[in-house]
Amino acid sequence: WGQNAMGQLGDGTTEDRLTPVKVPGLPDIVQVSAGRNHSLALDSHGGVWAWGANDRGQLGDGTNTDRTSPVRVSGLAAGIAYISAGADHSLAVTATGGVKAWGSNSLGQLGDGTGTEQHTPTAVPGLTDVTAINTGANHTCALKRDRTVSCWGFNYNGQVGDGTTTQRYLPKPVAGLTDVAEISLGANHSCALKLNSQVACWGWNGDGQLGDETNTRRLTPTLVASLTEVMTVTANGSHTCALTQDRVVSCWGDNENGQLGDGTTTDRYSPTPVVGL
Repeated sequence: WGQNAMGQLGDGTTEDRLTPVKVPGLPDIVQVSAGRNHSLALDSHGGVWAWGANDRGQLGDGTNTDRTSPVRVSGLAAGIAYISAGADHSLAVTATGGVKAWGSNSLGQLGDGTGTEQHTPTAVPGLTDVTAINTGANHTCALKRDRTVSCWGFNYNGQVGDGTTTQRYLPKPVAGLTDVAEISLGANHSCALKLNSQVACWGWNGDGQLGDETNTRRLTPTLVASLTEVMTVTANGSHTCALTQDRVVSCWGDNENGQLGDGTTTDRYSPTPVVGL
């Protein structure tokens, strides 16, 4: 449901929908991921489907033609374990721990060592034993089996987490980050939930989305202030939310449209409980 000008709802039209509509023609689906104007779905056989905007090849069907209905991603009929859609690029983790990427690549977000747009899945070199992946607007991070994280792509605000602002066209380990359970990326920031139930974030912080009580960008992971016993974390746009073991949700960062749920439109630089939830 929602905006559908590029066919990103997959219902065969470009008509916006105010209520859920079924995406036809899909087999049993086990995961979905929505990018800016395109969508991905992973079926129970490990095959990947895509629909919506395709101007950058983000649908992976070998064309740059927008699709209003699902199409198979070229070469990914089986063997995929995890998917993630960025602004204009797409990623898939194979069952053997490799990574495939396609779509926009002008900022290195595909991690294939080039800045060349790819219209079909391309292997990310030197990356093995990956268990999960997540995409920001123009950067990507992968969680590995050894609980470390590697990132690549746009790095102007340090969102790759390697201690620099150098754009990365190949995966780079996030500096000093170990024992990671889960990752989530916003537009220009990145967050990791650690095994000790604490959260560390890095990258752009102009709206307080790193939760460290400042609005200073961070080039390496920085602990979120006063937040413990976290079960899951999710970053999106310029804000972040966490669910803690006491079943409370706290959010921080950009609040212009009330996205923090604290009854105000005031940006928050540290975790603030969602009211009445």
